[in-house]
Amino acid sequence: MPTLTLEIAQDLLNAVEGQFDSIGFNEFDAIDDPAAEAVANHQGDLYLDGLTSLSAEAAQALAKHEHYLSLEGLTSLSAEAAQALAKHEGWCLSLDGLTSLSAKVAQALAKHEGGLSLNGLTSLSAEAAQALAKHEGCLSLDGLTSLSAEAAQALAKYEGWCLSLDGLTSLSAKVAQALAKHEGGLSLHGLTSLSAGAAQAFA
Repeated sequence: MPTLTLEIAQDLLNAVEGQFDSIGFNEFDAIDDPAAEAVANHQGDLYLDGLTSLSAEAAQALAKHEHYLSLEGLTSLSAEAAQALAKHEGWCLSLDGLTSLSAKVAQALAKHEGGLSLNGLTSLSAEAAQALAKHEGCLSLDGLTSLSAEAAQALAKYEGWCLSLDGLTSLSAKVAQALAKHEGGLSLHGLTSLSAGAAQAFA
């Protein structure tokens, strides 16, 4: 897949100049820093789901984007890039390609002030959960199919207005007891069974 350069970006942006629709550059697996600066100015949702890597400099440029930003092709993220993306000014940042999250990256992303979508995560350490609990926007973790009691206890302290855990199909009584202490919105639409002990926790 090709790299999104400034010249290509400007050509594509000129084609939609004056429009506020979403625009996608999903056919590119890399982006140079000047191109990141250019596409960040688009006044509409921005999809860069083909990117497989992102420099801290490009992340810093993209953080200036003021709308929905999707980077679902990234499977890993450096702490430096995460710190830059945390300053993203749009209403939602989607990083659904990440399958794991270090505590350091979680700490950085938690500072993002909009919605944060991390639906690709298949596991979450208690340390990362503790960091994400400080996030104040909507937090989506729908890729998790299991959750440790320690991680649940950490997420129960989540300070945002909506926590989505729709990937969980069952809950142990211990995890339910922990999540029941969460004071904000909690989505568990994926549950297919609930033990008596778990149900009692939410009663």
